[in-house]
Amino acid sequence: MKRISLPYNPFHLFNHMKKPTMTGTKIIHAQLIKTPLLQSDLFVANSLADCYCKSAAMVYALNVFNEIPEPNLVSWNLMISGYNQRMQFDESMRMFCRMYSSGFEPNQITYGSILSACAASQALRFGEQVYSLITKNGFFSDGHVCTGMIDLFAKTCCFEDALKVFSEVSSENVVCWNAIIAGGVRNKENWISLDLFHRMVCGSLTPNGFTFSSILTACASVGELDMGRGIHGWVIKCGAEDDIFVGTAIIDMYVKCGDVNEAVKEFSWMPSRNHVSWTAIISGFVQVANTFSALNFFKEMKATGVEINNFTVTSVLTACGKPELAKEAMQIHGLILKSGFSMDSSVKDALIIMYANIGDIGLSERVFEEMGSMENVGTWAAMISAFAKNVSSRRSVELFQRMFREGLRPNRFCCSSVLSIVSCVNLGKQIHSYIVKAGLDLDVSVGSALFTMYSKCGSLEDGYDVFKQMPEKDGVSWTSMIAGFAEHGLVDQAFCLFREMLVEEVRPDQMTLSAVLTACSVCQSLRKGKEIHGYALRVGFGTETLVGSALVNMYSKCKALVSARRIFDAMPQKDQISWSSLVSSYAQNRHSEEALLQFHQMLIAGMKIDCFTISSILGVSATLTRPGLGKQLHAHTVKIGIDLDLSVSSSLITLYSKCGSIDDSRKVFDQIDKPDLVTWTAMIDGYAQHGQGVEALKIYEMMREEGMEPDSVTFVGVLSACSHNGLVEEGYFHLNSMATDYGIKPEARHYACMVDLLSRAGRLREAERFIETMPIKPDALMWGTLLGACRIYGDVELGRSAAKKVLELEPCDSGAYVSLSNICADAGDWEEVLKIRNLMKGVGVKKEPGWSFV
Repeated sequence: MKRISLPYNPFHLFNHMKKPTMTGTKIIHAQLIKTPLLQSDLFVANSLADCYCKSAAMVYALNVFNEIPEPNLVSWNLMISGYNQRMQFDESMRMFCRMYSSGFEPNQITYGSILSACAASQALRFGEQVYSLITKNGFFSDGHVCTGMIDLFAKTCCFEDALKVFSEVSSENVVCWNAIIAGGVRNKENWISLDLFHRMVCGSLTPNGFTFSSILTACASVGELDMGRGIHGWVIKCGAEDDIFVGTAIIDMYVKCGDVNEAVKEFSWMPSRNHVSWTAIISGFVQVANTFSALNFFKEMKATGVEINNFTVTSVLTACGKPELAKEAMQIHGLILKSGFSMDSSVKDALIIMYANIGDIGLSERVFEEMGSMENVGTWAAMISAFAKNVSSRRSVELFQRMFREGLRPNRFCCSSVLSIVSCVNLGKQIHSYIVKAGLDLDVSVGSALFTMYSKCGSLEDGYDVFKQMPEKDGVSWTSMIAGFAEHGLVDQAFCLFREMLVEEVRPDQMTLSAVLTACSVCQSLRKGKEIHGYALRVGFGTETLVGSALVNMYSKCKALVSARRIFDAMPQKDQISWSSLVSSYAQNRHSEEALLQFHQMLIAGMKIDCFTISSILGVSATLTRPGLGKQLHAHTVKIGIDLDLSVSSSLITLYSKCGSIDDSRKVFDQIDKPDLVTWTAMIDGYAQHGQGVEALKIYEMMREEGMEPDSVTFVGVLSACSHNGLVEEGYFHLNSMATDYGIKPEARHYACMVDLLSRAGRLREAERFIETMPIKPDALMWGTLLGACRIYGDVELGRSAAKKVLELEPCDSGAYVSLSNICADAGDWEEVLKIRNLMKGVGVKKEPGWSFV
């Protein structure tokens, strides 16, 4: 084309359009139409098309392009880039195909642009075809093209291919390094990104703001505070600390790694802050449950005039999700309505969850029903989750079913939430069928919810089948399955799964180690527990509160109280679980004073006292027979509102019974609305121990009338009641009732009660026949019981026989010798007494001296 001289200069017009507008471009276009320039000067035509592209008028740009007689490579690149800028990526790819079919050879700019379009639209197949052309035409080593390919593979979840591209190009381009590091973060390959950053800085390349933003995100994701601090040092060294995006990434890293104080310090030093920075610091305080500071920063943000967005609002709503903050929650809701955020679906979802956390499910429903469109599945998921949080299983399932009637397809969040409250395996299997049909069974969160549901419903085998079929398992999945095995007592499977997890190179977190330590507690394997403890120390979790609590519990259950106490004392922050485990351990191992001391320390520290802890301490009080302390503890349970808990009530009944106050035991019992089997049994046993057999049997009949079936422990109490009151026929009746009515096979302790009953009633020969005809082998205790009765009733002959049986079973039982000696002494047979005393000396048996508290 030949350039023509004109009375005005169009290039001057283009140069003065710093920010092209459609109107201004149309004016220039109108002037150019009057001239032959558009047909004769390619530069003018390209410049006009470029102005239309920059003013978002792609239809006009395409018209100009189509009128160019002979477009060049710049013309094609302008159009492809223009469509990219307008996010019309399909048009970009069509333009590239048209260019290629017209015989034009793309250059590195073309390839870079079209790869960006493929990455943004995740058109992997088209991108791979472009990649073939790149390789064929020799542009593979170009940094711009290489960056585009890495970005494409990273955004289409083909990170291994992205790494392959990166490794095959020896690039000194920072942009290329940034692409692969950012790709690793995007694909949750944070450790690879951290390794790449290390290689980058060890070379001659200097990271820039984009590099720092990506790598700080990686540190935040894996909780690497020390590494994050090191990168913070690099930021200062490279002079990038004033970059607002880098500053925000630093704050976010400190927040997610748990160092909120450092995050606040960095926030205060930022020369300028945007809404992202403010939101990051607010969400940090929400993360550490510091609601007061989160709300204060939100007020300060509004006061400074920084525009809040939906992310800021949802963070503040999360902070207000506490019953004591109901007033603040209402105020934030008012601000949302005033600011127009109520139409945002994420804000609605946060409102529903906030009111659910407060405990006002009615307001959650109102927000849900008032939403304009009922087609947002995410909001349905929030409402199902709200019902689940408030233990409204029926409402949660009904809402899930209503979705189908409304023509909606529940998503993975809906399914996960409803599965969390399902306790019926048949309903769970129906939901499982829908999940498979909808193709949601491959989702990690849904899979975890499925096998957790099966585990909770007692169908662990089905749960494990779901786990094995999951194509990808994250740390939460492994942890949930390990915890399921541990809770069901399948400790070998739990340990095996933990080993598999390590082989698969999935890094265990605190929850995982806590689940494995629970398995160690169940089987009381001190050796395995110590191995897990060593591993926890190696990976840096040894001093964490969650792991520390699990370690205290494990050592306590394994009766290694010294180790349990050492771990407890070393914990920087002691929680209610670890303290409760220690108290219960001391109580169960009869270290009563230590148990009471630690309980007192819990109260001083302001720890929440749960039913498990108070039951243990009530047990200690019962053992020490200290009714005064028991009444104080009873008063405390009333004060904190757990006196009607069944485990606490049972412990109180036992406490008052052992302290000789059976009337107080009955008062506690009568206050319980629906006693469980343990509580009924405690009351029966209490009456039995106080010799009130008739009352014990009345309680037993009341229990049966309530439809409660007794167990073997209950029958021990019933038979003991018969024994203490000489109710022989009733004793036989209840012994036979065990097997005939309830299918419970009598054990040694039941037969011992019958021997005691017959012996107390003076039916000694009958007791002897009973012992000899029992279906189980009698022990020394049974014969010893008969021997004691023989002395009371003066049956020397049977006493000799019973003593002989005792000594056959336990040759060193001094009690048998003494009892037989006393029987002979009562009968006046002093010669036989002397023989027995000499026999004791001959076999080395010594009578234990008597002692008394008086």
